[in-house]
Order: sequence, then structure tokens, then C-alpha cells
Amino acid sequence: MSDGSAARKGTLAPVIPVPEQNARPEVAARLLGEALRQARKERNLALRDVAPVIRGSVSKISRLERGESPPKDRDVRDLVAFYQLPSEQAHEIEGLLQQAKDNTWWQQYSDVTPNWLKRLIGLETGATRIACYENHVVPGLLQTPEYTRALVSNSLPGASPEEVERRVRLRLERQRVVRGPHRPNIIAMLDEAILRRPVGGPAVMRGQLDHLIELSQQEGINVRIVPFDRSASVAPSYPITHLTFGDGGPSELVYVELIDSAMYLSRATEIEQYRQALLNVLHASARMKKSQEMLAEARDGYAAHAEGTVY
Repeated sequence: MSDGSAARKGTLAPVIPVPEQNARPEVAARLLGEALRQARKERNLALRDVAPVIRGSVSKISRLERGESPPKDRDVRDLVAFYQLPSEQAHEIEGLLQQAKDNTWWQQYSDVTPNWLKRLIGLETGATRIACYENHVVPGLLQTPEYTRALVSNSLPGASPEEVERRVRLRLERQRVVRGPHRPNIIAMLDEAILRRPVGGPAVMRGQLDHLIELSQQEGINVRIVPFDRSASVAPSYPITHLTFGDGGPSELVYVELIDSAMYLSRATEIEQYRQALLNVLHASARMKKSQEMLAEARDGYAAHAEGTVY
């Protein structure tokens, strides 16, 4: 069924989640998608019935409903018209659409921010819990400026100092979610190799490890180290981030980072697979006290080297 008469089949009006005033763009996008999904379900329509309305595929409408793609004005308004929603509900959806499009602080860094990272930044600000595993570098939310600068400089050897600094400022601005009053609970699992990889040299690593120790002593931040002898059998070969939300719409999402792109997964079976992978890593991780001891031991090892010496 794909003509306008289908929209009249439904008898129940969808219950549109009510967002906080001035909801963050990523939050609004997910609430918007959930409202559209409810409207479709109430009319007993399948994804394949609705996809032609927005001139797209089943996967496109699915991503829109899960809040995984930036909503386009034309698509949303065409769906509202197709579903023949009452004016009050149409206005609510229009409000969510505008909030989902609002510029955020990282727009000023759009020239140095890949699209897949923009979305993660937005999602982090709306999360109530962030659990991540990293196998090569300290997670971006927990990096010091010096550590970030060394990473950016190493990955972009031909970049100008201005470009390097813009990328550094982007990552530091991203950390406002950790410093804010509504900070999500954070569980960061780091492969022990990260402690031994001298990014920027001993002085930079000493500062970074001190920072991780300080963060691990704050309420709601759990830094766990995965020892060498336990990681081989359980740790994946790529970073994973699991985000949990509490504001309506899809409640969970998994972010898997690849070399130059990323995957965002929201299907229940996919989430369960990666949740279990993270749980296995957590069980293999050293306890909080032992992790802090491992951080301190690595920090002291770098302190034994001359200041400023690069490995």
C-alpha cells in the first residue's frame, strides 16, 4: 500500500514524545524519528509502503525513523502530509524538525570534522551512559590537549599549525560533556598497550596518565585497564562505543569506528552482540583499584625518563 488513502486507515493518533525545551539536535532527531515510526505503525504500514513517499529506499526511511540520518524538511513534511496528521501533531513534529536542524557548537569546526564524527559528538551530549573500549589510543573524551595535539600532528604530517590547532580545539570542546553538570556515566576500557605507547613522548604521557588517574577518582567515571594477558582472547580489534539514552526514542546505539569511517547500529540483535562484547572486555579488565595502580605504574615509568625525551 503506497497511495494517500493508506494514511486514512489508522484510527489512533501517535503519541509524540515530548522533548525538553530546546532539545539537543541529536535528541530531537531521535524523537522525531520515533514520532514518524509511531505514525506509520498506527496506520499498519510497512517500511516498503512509506519509502516511495520520500523518494528513497527502505533503509533510508529506517535510518530516518531511528534518528540515524539528519532529517530533511521535504521528507518529513511529505510524510506528515501522507499520514494526514492533525495540525497539533504536525506542529509538534515541525518543532522537532527545527530543533534537529539547529546548529551546534561543533559547526564552526565543520571543515575539520568528518560527518560520521559529527554525529557521535551530538549523540554523546544526549547520552546518560557511555561505555567504550579502545585498543590504540586514549578515548577522545579523556584526552589531554598535549596528547591530542601529538595524535593529530602524527596523523597529519603535512597539516599547517592552524589546522592542527583547530582539530585540537574541536576535541577539547567535545569534552564539555565530561565537564558539564549532566555528565553521563562513563565506563572507559583501555587496552594496556595504550599505556605503553608513548604518544608525544614521556612528558605528554605522564600528563595524560595523571589525567586518567584524576578522572577515575571522580564519581561516575570508571577507567578500567585490560591487561595484555587477558585481552587477546576477548578484546575486539577495533574501538566500540555503546551509548544509552533516557529521553524517548531509541534507547541504545552502538558506534563502531573504522579506519576512515564509522558504523552506527541500533537494531536490537546488533546492539546485543556488541553489548556482550563489551561485557566480556569489562570482565577481563582489572578492577578499579588495580587499574589505577597500573596507570600510576606506567606514569612513574615515563617519569623516570628525562623531561621532553621522545622514544
